[in-house]
Amino acid sequence: MKNFTRRDFIGASSLAMLGLAANQASAFTLPIAAQNGKRIGIIGLDTSHSVAFTKSINENPGGYGGYKVVAAYPYGTKTIPSATDRIPKFTEDIQQYGVKITKSIKELLKQVDFVLLETNDGRLHLEQAEEVFKAKKVLFIDKPLAASYADAQKIFALSQQYNTPFFSSSSLRYIDGMQDIIDGKYGKVLGADVYSPAALDPSHPDFFWYGIHGVEMLFAAMGVGCKTVSRTHTEGADIIVGVWDDNRIGVVRGTRQGKSAYGGTVYCEKATIALGAYKGYGSLLEKIVEFFDTKVVPFDSNETLEICAFIEAADVSKSANGRSIDLNHVIK
Repeated sequence: MKNFTRRDFIGASSLAMLGLAANQASAFTLPIAAQNGKRIGIIGLDTSHSVAFTKSINENPGGYGGYKVVAAYPYGTKTIPSATDRIPKFTEDIQQYGVKITKSIKELLKQVDFVLLETNDGRLHLEQAEEVFKAKKVLFIDKPLAASYADAQKIFALSQQYNTPFFSSSSLRYIDGMQDIIDGKYGKVLGADVYSPAALDPSHPDFFWYGIHGVEMLFAAMGVGCKTVSRTHTEGADIIVGVWDDNRIGVVRGTRQGKSAYGGTVYCEKATIALGAYKGYGSLLEKIVEFFDTKVVPFDSNETLEICAFIEAADVSKSANGRSIDLNHVIK
């Protein structure tokens, strides 16, 4: 579990504002039968993550707690060409690892104990997650959690309603060097500047689509408590500046020109840290299977909800020619 002592300085009002997600990690009890199984099902074969996750887990089950991906439902979006075009190939590829293809989510849920919701289209996550919650299947929801703050709130509410935990994260939360910062090795985080690609798609508000990777890094370092957001937008890049309620500043640069890269600088009390290389999905998968074992969310769920508010506020700022937007404007 994350050491939260480094965030004692975050205002209580910010946490109260996001109280729907609070205490998620400890609020659930599950049937014994659900705790004993190790069968994973995947919803959505419109992303390379589905095949990559399955390959890693099924080729090395001992390294991932004995879990195995056993079934998959291909859809997934039916309306985003860049995603739908990949479904036939990924459906074929995933079967090489012993995965059965199902005709519906309902059929999938009868065959598995846990779920990876991988659908590339965040607009579908609320509807699909609700089916999983109703079946009492613990799940991981890949980025983006949703395509709006309102849907993100509803997903958290359904998790509470059906007494079934989930978590959602970009793998960039586990970029090299971040865990030491989270653990407080360098003292309190005073600010951060991060960067990632931020390709756009008309189906989603801008940073919900791909720039969420950079926002995830920022919140992993800074924690919750952002109060205002302003955004400068050009064709080739975006700069989003967040001011936290203790006057710390966090910056995301989203790029659409030049070589794609992930990284950043985190300013701490004891040192200024350059984040290291992004090395793939391994660290995230380890957190996922640990979560399946323990039902304990591996970080503060309030961050996930506030990430969605931050992105939505950034879109409002873009429409307002870069004006600073209070997160309460989105949250309320």
